[in-house]
Amino acid sequence: MIDLKQYGYTETEKPGERTLPARITAVHRERYELICQDGTLHGKLKTSVYYGREPHPFPTVGDYVFINAVEGGDSQIVKTLPRRSYFSRLDPYGGDREHGGYLEQAVAANFDTVFIMQSLNQNFNLRRLERYLTMTWQSGAVPVIILTKADLSEDLYRQIGEAEAIAAGVDIIATSIKSGEGLDSLTKHLQPGKTCVFMGSSGVGKSSLLNTLMGEDVMTVKEIREDDARGRHTTTHRQLFKLPSGAFVIDTPGMRELGIWDNNDGLTEAVSEVFTDIEEQLGMCKFSDCKHESEPGCAVNAAIKSGDITQKRWDSYMKLKREALYAENKREAIRKKSAKNQGIAIWSKRQRLADETYRKETW
Repeated sequence: MIDLKQYGYTETEKPGERTLPARITAVHRERYELICQDGTLHGKLKTSVYYGREPHPFPTVGDYVFINAVEGGDSQIVKTLPRRSYFSRLDPYGGDREHGGYLEQAVAANFDTVFIMQSLNQNFNLRRLERYLTMTWQSGAVPVIILTKADLSEDLYRQIGEAEAIAAGVDIIATSIKSGEGLDSLTKHLQPGKTCVFMGSSGVGKSSLLNTLMGEDVMTVKEIREDDARGRHTTTHRQLFKLPSGAFVIDTPGMRELGIWDNNDGLTEAVSEVFTDIEEQLGMCKFSDCKHESEPGCAVNAAIKSGDITQKRWDSYMKLKREALYAENKREAIRKKSAKNQGIAIWSKRQRLADETYRKETW
């Protein structure tokens, strides 16, 4: 019998008499691979639960669920349990986008750490790193910056310093699969029962690192292009890997399509977490309604002129702030639209009942 606690499970609510807790370990279109006390099995969503009037969130890799086990067949997934963290993207198949009906699709859930990976060649990009940090804090997990291919860096300490300048307090580890540099430093983030997610562009070495941590080739490693140091995505489906250490790694092909969503009321706070140096300046301006453009006594402009803040970092902050505002407005619009539709449905139901009552009384 398997102890699901080894897979990070903590009981938040008791399952029913006929249901078992399980964790999603892989997603293959409409079929899910699961691990439960009875071992590995497969399951499908219970239609009445996930396609009903008040559907549960569709499960994704890393989710904990309740299942009705079926001997000799696919089990029924009957409930998605609350998530402690998750990443999402715009659902490529759902929603009426033309009329604002965007839908969110979770692509990974219940992870403790996000390995934000950038290679120390042409892939090294501070603006992208700021975006990844914002998305990680928003997800509910803790970021760790992994700078791969340290053996290719021409100025390693400068690049580490630049990353430290925009990621105060975040653990930064320079690694090299070829030399083994920095790999031992990952141990503290890969403890038994803990789950991490790899985030990064193609060609940064995610597959190589996973193979190294697993001690075997579980992912195909493809050569990167010499002109832009990018590679092709090798992941074909979402999957949870158990490392020899007892930790878990979620690998998913959807990570490059992640967008900024206000999915847990923490987006604005996430931006603030990444740009503390800028937000410290915002309350120092001479005028409280300063727009930080050409006003006299603007602390932000003064910081940019002195070099305490770079223009690129300020532009990045403003861009992410605009995206945060857009996401919040979009969420509120969707909420109002949903409430309006629900109100119309309730009114229609009451009208039908009134009409039926009238017909009965008059006939």
